[in-house]
Amino acid sequence: MSRCYCTLLRTAARKVGSVYDEAFAPLGINIAQYSLLRTIERYQPVSFTELGHKAVLDRSTVGRNVRVLERMGMVSTARSEDDHREAVVALSPRGIEVLEEAGPLWESCQKEFEQRLGPVKVTALQDILRSI
Repeated sequence: MSRCYCTLLRTAARKVGSVYDEAFAPLGINIAQYSLLRTIERYQPVSFTELGHKAVLDRSTVGRNVRVLERMGMVSTARSEDDHREAVVALSPRGIEVLEEAGPLWESCQKEFEQRLGPVKVTALQDILRSI
């Protein structure tokens, strides 16, 4: 097993992500899209730049990912009322519906990991991840 922290974290993230991806598959989204939809929901209407800051993604990645969600009918984009050079994004009715359906699936995944790890390891994991 690798001693490289980055490799260990990336491997763990792929394993954890695959559990959520499998749960969300019937909705046609993955965990990265769910996370971005939730961030949009919290801050909408949100500029691509601000969304990038909130999601810890660069603006070009946000743009590509928002375009995918837009093609899926989950978000809509428009020009900012404050600065017409800046695009903003908000959830569409379909995006709201998918998030409502995804909520219980997300909760189920959370509980699965909590049961698998147990309360002591869950707390330790949360502490470690928050300290990074």
